[in-house]
Amino acid sequence: MKIFFLSFFFFAFQVYSSTPNVIYILADDLGYGELGCYGQEKIKTPHIDALAKEGMRFTRHYSGAPVCAPSRGVLLSGQQLSKAYIRNNREHKPEGQEPIPEPGMTLAQIFKDKGYATGAFGKWGLGYPGSSSDPKALGFDTFYGYNCQRVAHSFYPPHMWSNDKNITINEKPVPGHWRKAVGPDFDFSQFYAENYAPDLILDEALKFIKDNKDKPFFAYLPFVEPHLAMHPPHSWVDSYPKEWDSPKESYKAAYLPHLRPRAGYAAMISDLDEHVGSVMQLLKELDLVENTLVIFTSDNGASHCIEVDHEFFNSTKDLRGLKGSVYEGGLRVPMIAHWPGKIKKAQVSDHVSGFVDVMATFCDLLQTEAPQTSDGVSFLPTLKGEKQEPQPVLAWEFQGYSGQQAIILDGRWKGVRQNLSPRGKKKAKSTPKWELYDLNKDPNEKTDLATQMPEIVDRIHKAMMKNRSHSETFNMPMAAQ
Repeated sequence: MKIFFLSFFFFAFQVYSSTPNVIYILADDLGYGELGCYGQEKIKTPHIDALAKEGMRFTRHYSGAPVCAPSRGVLLSGQQLSKAYIRNNREHKPEGQEPIPEPGMTLAQIFKDKGYATGAFGKWGLGYPGSSSDPKALGFDTFYGYNCQRVAHSFYPPHMWSNDKNITINEKPVPGHWRKAVGPDFDFSQFYAENYAPDLILDEALKFIKDNKDKPFFAYLPFVEPHLAMHPPHSWVDSYPKEWDSPKESYKAAYLPHLRPRAGYAAMISDLDEHVGSVMQLLKELDLVENTLVIFTSDNGASHCIEVDHEFFNSTKDLRGLKGSVYEGGLRVPMIAHWPGKIKKAQVSDHVSGFVDVMATFCDLLQTEAPQTSDGVSFLPTLKGEKQEPQPVLAWEFQGYSGQQAIILDGRWKGVRQNLSPRGKKKAKSTPKWELYDLNKDPNEKTDLATQMPEIVDRIHKAMMKNRSHSETFNMPMAAQ
């Protein structure tokens, strides 16, 4: 009998140790160069930097899209943006975004089918409440946060969603947009209310981890910072030099203005970093660090809005483009993987991968087949320290910002086409031509090689046509030409 119990205990331990917890933290509009571990010199990010020091930092990881909703769609579906249903942000009134009508197998459902508790905490942005692609429909047991991206433009919103319940959190909410000129004498205190949504989201995420500490869990944490509007805690703002922000007569902002916009923006990232630190501290307290894979990344490149001084912070680390662009600055994002005992410390990988590969990687981790609809390639071998080839094809077809396509072949050749869905005076008379960049030699995309290498351009075009599908909902007629 004693041998039986020992054998059973050993078997149970083996099963548990082979089913690690997974926490996927997704920042919102965090640029490639906005973390200390990626070369940032002004903004304080000690907790995220510690993840990189203790784990693996990727230098060639790509988001699902250059804006919020389609990027999340690629992540959760495992499909290239050029094949995905959601290919741009699109509002649904009164609250929410365009839903995915037939989601199929999703990232959360894969974990759920393996017996994991699944929770999402933060900004959803994929389908309105009760739709075919709200969190519950896509496999999450628990959700707390913003369903709608537009509501998430305020960090003091009227409500949060707790599963299917609309919970009032601020009796006097603050709108995310002001669009009026303000001066140094403006009363900025009116931009604060009772409850700061990012703290409430963090509390619910920590509660989920505590409640599921004795069984495997998948926690998806799409935190809302540093996406505007700028609502950072005063303590973080005060920690940055006053000399950064000289008083202005007046200025307008796309979202809410801030008395000290440079310090305010840095404060948002430091507050995000502090929340990551809270998650890691809880894992230590629960003795779960060694059995938890933590991945930290961003949904797209740094914001292009006037409130964010991306040149002052070198937010893209000199990469070309910002949010909304399919150049590197809009798509290449920080990505850090932390799993003590499985991932060696202080590793830096130039393996080419993207959001499209996350589903395949987690299926590999769970020792299950990825769905046939998945376009991804597992980067688990890279996490283990093994050599592997780059994702052979990364493809984006993005309807926004006048219509754009981008494709990377063999981790090296990058093709870009723009103005595929122009409007008004920008309407093209002929199909826009491809630009071509050698990312191995020219990561900043300064030299267009298209006229010099027509054979590579032909490869790029054929690969794009092979790796795309037509979309009626997000139609771009010239994309197939």
